[in-house]
Order: sequence, then C-alpha cells, then structure tokens
Amino acid sequence: MVDRSTRLRWRRVFRRKQKQVGNLGAQAEENVDRLIIRRLGRLVNVKRFVAGWLLLVFLLLTVLVGQFRVLNRTWQSQQPVPGGIYTEGMLGTFTNANPLYATSLADSTVSRLLFPGLLSYDQHNSLKNDLAESWSISKDNLKYTVVLRPNLTWQDGQPLTADDVVFTFRTAQNPDAKSPLFRSWNGVQIMAKDQRTVEFTLNTAFAPFPHSLTTGILPHHVLSNVPVSDLRSATFNTTGPIGSGPFAWSSVEQSSNGEREGEQQVGLTASKSYYAGVPKLDGFVVHTYQDQKLLERDFQDKKITAIVGLDDVPEDLQKLPDTTNYEPVLSAQVMAFMRTDSKLLQSKQLRQALVYATNVPSVVNSLPDAVLVADSPLLRGQIGYDAKLVQYGYDKPRAEKILTKDGWKMQTSGIRHKESTDLTIRLVAQSTPRLKLVAEQLKQAWGAVGVDVSVNLLDESEIQNAIHTRDYDVLLYGISIGADPDVFPYWHSTQADPRSGSRLNFSDYASDIADSALEAGRSRSDPTLRTAKYKPFLQAWQADAPAIALYQPRFTYITNTPVFGFDTVEINAAGDRLEDVANWQIRQALRPQP
Repeated sequence: MVDRSTRLRWRRVFRRKQKQVGNLGAQAEENVDRLIIRRLGRLVNVKRFVAGWLLLVFLLLTVLVGQFRVLNRTWQSQQPVPGGIYTEGMLGTFTNANPLYATSLADSTVSRLLFPGLLSYDQHNSLKNDLAESWSISKDNLKYTVVLRPNLTWQDGQPLTADDVVFTFRTAQNPDAKSPLFRSWNGVQIMAKDQRTVEFTLNTAFAPFPHSLTTGILPHHVLSNVPVSDLRSATFNTTGPIGSGPFAWSSVEQSSNGEREGEQQVGLTASKSYYAGVPKLDGFVVHTYQDQKLLERDFQDKKITAIVGLDDVPEDLQKLPDTTNYEPVLSAQVMAFMRTDSKLLQSKQLRQALVYATNVPSVVNSLPDAVLVADSPLLRGQIGYDAKLVQYGYDKPRAEKILTKDGWKMQTSGIRHKESTDLTIRLVAQSTPRLKLVAEQLKQAWGAVGVDVSVNLLDESEIQNAIHTRDYDVLLYGISIGADPDVFPYWHSTQADPRSGSRLNFSDYASDIADSALEAGRSRSDPTLRTAKYKPFLQAWQADAPAIALYQPRFTYITNTPVFGFDTVEINAAGDRLEDVANWQIRQALRPQP
C-alpha cells in the first residue's frame, strides 16, 4: 500500500505540473495574441502594399504591350510572302503543251509555264534574255549568234545545250512536223558552234527575227526518237512534258460529271531546277471550262484565283469587293479595213470621206474599258511611228464636200445616190458586245454624211469564211502587230493574193510605194534607218486610206486576290502575261518594313 506521505508528495507534484501547464497555456495564448492576432492587421497592410505593386506592374505591362503593338504596326506591315497555289480559269480545252503547236489560250498558258525561249519580253514589251546569256548580230544583219546561260538543265536533270535549240527549230522547219511556225523558220540555217553557242544564218536581212527566238525550247534527249510526223500527237505533249521553265508538270485531270463535263485541271509544281531560282508560288493550276457561267461562279466562290481572256467581264464580277482588274495593253489594233477592190470602195475619195466622217475618240469613249486611241498602221511608241503622218482627223464638213464632189448627191431619204446607185456599204464584224458597239458607232457616223451602212454580225466560223471569200465592203477586225513594227503581212500587195497562204492584207491594198517601203523597213535593224524607210509607207497609207485605225485593245485579266509581282504594262499575246510568273506572290504576312 502507498502510505499517506507518499500520496501527499504525488499530490504536490501533480499540482505543480498542473500549474506549469496552466502557465504554459497562458503563455501560449499570450504568444498567439502577440505574434499572430496582433500582426494580422500588419499582414493586411502588407497585402495591400503588394497588391498595389502588382497592379502597378500589370498596368506598366499593359502599356508596354500596347506600345509594342503600336510600334509593331509602325515598323511592320502586311507584305507578300512565298507560297500558295495559283489557279487560272479560262474557256476552252487543253490539247497540246508543245511550243511548236500551242496556239489556243489554254495550250499557250501551259506551254509558257513549262518551256522558256532563248529570249522573252520584259514588262514594257521589250526583248530580254531568257535562256540566252547574250546574243549578237553580224554587220550584214544576216547572222545571229546566241550564247546560252551556263549550267542550264531540264527538269529531269539532263543538261540543256545548243543541241536542244538546234533540234527545236529544225523540227519547226520540217514540213512533216506541220507546225504553225513553219513559215517563220523557212530558209534559216541553224548550227551549234559548241555546247552553249548557236548560230542562225538568214538568206536575207530580217529585222524582226529576234522575236522568233521567244519560242520555247524542246528537249532533244526526250523527243529525238519520236518520228517528226508523229510529234504533234506524241504523249509528251499532253501527259508528261519535261521542260526547263519555272513550273514542272504534275498532272492533268478531266471531269466527266454532269455540268462539269469536259472541264480540265492541269497541275504544275514549282521547279527546283529553274535557272532563275525556285518560283515564289508553290504551284500553278490551269482550269479550263466549257461553260462561262460555271467559270464565273467558281471565281465568285474563290475556287479559282483569276479569269483569263474574257472579251467582256460581267459587271457583277467587276463589282465584287476583292476583284482586281489587270489590263495590260495589247500590241494589237482594231481597224475598219476597207476593201480597196470592191465596187464602191475602190474609190480613194470615198475611203477618204469615210475616214474624215469617223470621230475615232468618240468611238473609243463609247467603249466600257479604257482602250487606247489608234491613228496609224504602226502603234504609238514603235519604231517608225510618226505623229505627223497619221490618218485624217474627224472633219464632217470635209467628208460631205468630198462625197458631193465625187458625184454622190444627197437624197431626201438621207442616203446619197450616184448614177442609179445608192451609197450602201456592207460592214462585217464578229458578234461580240464590244465590236457590235463599235459597228453601231460607225453606222451612225457614216450615216450622218449620207452613207447607208448594213451591219452584219457573224460568229467565229462565219467571220473566217467572210474573210477568206472577201465577202464584205468593210471588215471591222482586230490584228496582232507585236513588239516589232513589221506590218508587211497586213499591207504588202503580195499578202492580198489568195496564193500567199495567210492573206492578211484584209483591205487588198496595193501600192508600189508602200511595198518598197515595207520591204526596206524589215531589212534594216538600225532604228533610225528603219524609221526613215517606213516614212514613204506612212505617207502612202495616209493618202490612200485603205483602213481606219480605231483603237489599241487591252488584255482582260481579273483576280480575286492581289497578285504581287504582276506589273506587266504591255504584251503581244495572252501568254506573255506569264513572263515574270516566277516572281508572282499571293500570300501576305506581317514583316518589318523595308
């Protein structure tokens, strides 16, 4: 048992420990109060202080970000960048990429993208080197020497050499090839001097010859085993052409479904072997259509990037907010050709009267697009053009005086009459909205001086038949003149002969003075000499009035996105729009301003 003294001792110890616990609790409470409770207020103040600083830092960052964005907009802007697929839409059918046969819009487009020539044209329609590094002409104007750029290759990796150039143009000369270029190369001797040098020798001097060197070059190593007579139908032309241009062949697809039947898509990819560097576009698609409505719909829906070659762009497409209309001037003219051997228009006085009766600027102003006024058989700015030797200007009283003096008396009907014959002229034109408008303008102008005009609008096949048979008094028609002023095919008397082949002298104009001047002009390369040689031709043309020059048209090319790098001012033909296609861009991104 525990005795009484022991119990008392334990009780004292317990009480002492209890007191110590109480003291510790009180001390803890005091410490909590002193260290935590009393400092809570201070902590709140600290939070307010920190929050204030955080808010200040946030505001400073917001201001800095805002300033950065402002500076970013100041020092950066949306600029063109590489990439993207460019799709052109056009009416027609792709049939042949071979440059010896490509004549249609679709064919010439694909051909230009695949096959560059020795020379090409710059944005102002002047010749420049393409595959050629340089070229020269002999003093007698008979020999042209072309040096190729070094290290040219085909898209299959094979070298492009002088042998390819010789093969291309000798094939064009071969009648079995049946190339439209046959006449252009007839009589030209072609020889490879070494792997990079080609020599062309002409029988007679021909100033426009360098322009023939813009034809695309073909690969000898691919086509040399194809019989020349089979070349036009070779699979190379349509399923796997190998070129040296900015784009390489990828595929061709043709639709056979419903309303899309007959549509084609020719796919091309950027060529990594192009001598001028990889194009900025990733690819190029040529989409052909049989239905203009579908073409327009796809343009509106942005399934294609551009529309090529419409005679008249529908107003609803022009009004689309993203539509851009590129209108390079064509080196061509629309003229009213007066048949100088017809019963009535063999009279020079009558032809002169019609020229005086025509207010050309008024006719041009009636057209919906901004075409250029023409007044000469040569284009303004070309070698030989002389502003003092242009067609007669508008002078209605003088026109009436000439007609009266020539025996054409005005009747009460408003139509002039002479020797039991009314002054009635048959004007023929192709049935397009623009030419129809011009024909009506001419009818009104000539009717105002007593000439009865019968306007006949024909479709494409009918107009070609009328030209072939010369079934017209006046032909309203457009001709391609080109960068060189050689208009021999349109005005030399030999070109009125049915045996000439082309028979492009639509006025059947014959003048010994004009013939001599045209022959001399095309045989001189020096611009000053050519200008002097053309002067008698311009004088004869002005006095004889075989035609009325009306206007220089523009090439219609619309896109639904800006095309950076497309800055062409003048072209000879539709394919020339692609001469700088390797630098086209359609994408944009923020970049530092230059």
